Order: sequence, then C-alpha cells, then structure tokens
Amino acid sequence: MITKLNYLKFRRVSTIHSLWKICLLGLTLPFLVSAINSLVIAGENENANAPYEIGLWGDLPYSDAQEVGVTRLIDDMNSQKLAFTVHDGDLKAGSNSLCDNALYTKALGYFNALEAPAAFTPGDNDWTDCDRPSNGGFNSLERLDYERDVFFSTNFSLGQRRLAQEVQTEPLCLGVNGSVPCVENRRWTVGRVTYATLNIQGSCNNLCDTAPDPEEYKARNAANIAWMKETFRVAKERNSAAIMLISQGSPGWDLSDPTRAPLRNPRTLVQTDGQPDGFKDFLLALRDEAIAFRKPIAYVHGDSHYFRIDKPFLDTQGRRLENFTRIETFGNNQANGTNDVQWLKVSVDPRSREVFSYQPQIVPSNRVAVPAP
Repeated sequence: MITKLNYLKFRRVSTIHSLWKICLLGLTLPFLVSAINSLVIAGENENANAPYEIGLWGDLPYSDAQEVGVTRLIDDMNSQKLAFTVHDGDLKAGSNSLCDNALYTKALGYFNALEAPAAFTPGDNDWTDCDRPSNGGFNSLERLDYERDVFFSTNFSLGQRRLAQEVQTEPLCLGVNGSVPCVENRRWTVGRVTYATLNIQGSCNNLCDTAPDPEEYKARNAANIAWMKETFRVAKERNSAAIMLISQGSPGWDLSDPTRAPLRNPRTLVQTDGQPDGFKDFLLALRDEAIAFRKPIAYVHGDSHYFRIDKPFLDTQGRRLENFTRIETFGNNQANGTNDVQWLKVSVDPRSREVFSYQPQIVPSNRVAVPAP
C-alpha cells in the first residue's frame, strides 16, 4: 500500500528523473543538429528552383604574402552564405616551390577552414610540374596519387559542411603502379544545376614541360571526355537547368590571346602555335555536347591568372555558342602581393533565363593599388 509519504517520495524521484532526461536531451540535441548540419546531401533541396550562391577561386597561394591573403579570402567567403566553394587548382607557384607533403597538408587546412562545402580539382603546379628540379624533382604520378589520397579519399567534399559527390570510380587513369580510378573527377547536383570537376591541366595537359607523359595524358584525356559526356547525360536525365564544369587548364579557344593560352583555329579547334595540343579532342567533344544541350553552360578554369568572363567558343561555321560562357578565376600576381587574391561569387537561379550571374569579390584587406576606404 502506497502511503502519502511514499507517494510524495515517488513524485520527487520521478520529477528529478524527468528533469535529468530533459537536461540530457538539451545537451544531446546540439550535437545531433551539428552532425546533421555538417552533411549536405546533393539534390535534396526542398525547393529545387530556389536561388543560391557559390564561391570560385584558384591559382592561390603562390607566396607567403598570398598565404596571409588566402586566410582573409577564406574569412570573406565564410562571412557570406554560400552553398559551396570550388578551388580550380594550383596550390602553389609553378617553380621554386617544393611539392612536399607539407604543401598538401597546408592546402587541406585551407579547404577545411571553409564553412561551406569545399570542392577542389588538381592543378599542374600541384603534380605535373612537380618533376621540375626547382620543385624538388618529384615523380609527378606519385604526387597525383598522393593528392588523390589526401583530398579525394571519400565521396564527400572537403569543408566544415560536406557535400555528397558522385565519383569517377572506373580505373581509367594512371598512377605510379598502373591503372587507377580517376577519383578527382567529381559531380554533384544542387537544386536544378549539375556541376562537375575534370582533371585537365596546364603545361599542355602533361604533353610538354620537363617530363611529358603521353601515356598518362592519353588515359586521363579519355577519362575526362567520358566523364564530361556522362555529366551531360545525367544533367538531361535530371532535367537540370544548367551545367557548370570546373578544371584548371586554359585550353585556348581561338587566336586572340597568345600571351595567356594556346592558339587554335576556333572553327576546326586545331592548335596553330606549334606546341603539343592536349586539348583538341576534349574541345571537339565538348562543343558537340554544348550544342546538343542548348541550356546554359559555364566552363570555369584558372591557369593564366587573368580574371575574365566571355564567350569564346565558336561552331564550325564561326558562330558563337550563345549558351556557353567561359569563366577564368582570379589568380596569382606575385609581384603585387595580394592584389589578385580575390574570389568570384556566382548567383545561381534556375528560374532565370541565364541561370548564372557573376559578382567579383574584392576582399577589402587584400586591396593593394587602391586601399579600401
């Protein structure tokens, strides 16, 4: 029989137990919410047509001063609500800078300092040019294998929040010990826009420079073409409103820019400057896909360190491909310190006709020629 005294004791113990459970739940929920928020699954936006913004950067840092500038750039990106960011390759200068393991560890720190998911595609300064004596005379394939381990060991992006990505898992590329998956080639869809990275390099796409490697190029080029074609197929299946492709190398599109890119006949896409051509086959395939897709396509690259947005791609009759836009991100300007340590914000609105719009972000503390007011 429960006496009045025992009943009061029972109520007190029950109340304490309930309060303890509430406190425990209060302590646990933040960790659960944090865990959920740290993982972003591609394509699960409740409103697929909702606009969002992304950040693009690359060819940085090339010097100690630019390392300081990059930390400011990252702070600037973190101050804005970005869906994700992409670095289009070249983590250091092309010469007189070691390709040692510390380089990639430092870069990983930069990417994981970004609050938004951080995607990355390798650059020639990161691996193809590592065989230069001034860079330490490394084996370039071994350095690419190492990058694959450091940056691409899972099917998620880098960054404090992670983005699920599709990975090119077929063993189509080459590593030190033979055929390996091209795990650096990634694809993801956010809202109604499909994105993909491609391992396309400067230095003639590994066909020139200190130790050209035609076999490596041949395998990777075929893999890139296959990944690009599959990306267009996937975008069509998903009814994507647009596609963005991101790589490092500037392939050259026409005869207008001999100082910053290979020269090529814009109709035939044959290179005309006498250098080995590591891009023509890819460009021919890309042109066919761009014409068939009809919707907006953004092609992002770095390499020549000259910020620009234009429409240089022509068809076989010399007519401009109206749906194709080339974007080259800001990049190194060592002589002027942090002068070009800037980034590009892209507004993405699947409901708009052109889908992408662009706003250069000049980091106030990285201004050199004209200091911030």
